[in-house]
Amino acid sequence: MLKVEGLESAYGDSRILFGIDFSVGAGEVVTLLGRNGMGKTTTIKSIFGLLRPRAGRVLIDGQDMAGKSPHLIARSGLGLVPEGRQIFPTLSVEENLIATGRAGGGAARWTLESVYKLFPRLKERRRNMGNQLSGGEQQMLAIGRALLTNPRLVVLDEATEGLAPLIREEIWACLRAIKAEGEAILVIDKNVEALARFADRHVVIEKGRVVWSGTSEALRSTPEIKERFLHV
Repeated sequence: MLKVEGLESAYGDSRILFGIDFSVGAGEVVTLLGRNGMGKTTTIKSIFGLLRPRAGRVLIDGQDMAGKSPHLIARSGLGLVPEGRQIFPTLSVEENLIATGRAGGGAARWTLESVYKLFPRLKERRRNMGNQLSGGEQQMLAIGRALLTNPRLVVLDEATEGLAPLIREEIWACLRAIKAEGEAILVIDKNVEALARFADRHVVIEKGRVVWSGTSEALRSTPEIKERFLHV
């Protein structure tokens, strides 16, 4: 449902992406891997129209959305869990969830109750303000908020960054549940082993270029990829 072709982006005169190509099929989980500063977040921003690409195409169901307004891209079926979560700190958990909720053009798969079922802790804290939540709870809220837009592709930029190990495992368990619901997922995270157990395919980015792509089995059997492009 998402196909990125020849994507090039820059910040001013600093060119960051040099022809990124990858795709995500319906119900598929794909990762973007690479060390810090290699272009992963810039790729996400370019897909969502938060940074206007210099060249290339962002095809959503075959329609080129490159450079379109972010709200139009979101309405085409993409939901974003941004780096840093970016929840509304002075709104309650429930207000954060319903602020951007939409049916997605048909029968809503994700409702307030189904998000609360996925994240019982959010239901317990539904009257608390966003700035009263722990980092893990804020990430759950950011994921729930994205799901309530009823997207066909959920994009997570740094899915478990800065979270305690037990909370990270809780987030991975919830993402596995989302995958089981048939959601397509595009995810960035530094935990390569967790991603290898979770994802179908991986795309490795180095200095703004795709240098490798393949299945989890291929990633596990090619240790030189991890040594060369993923280890600090």
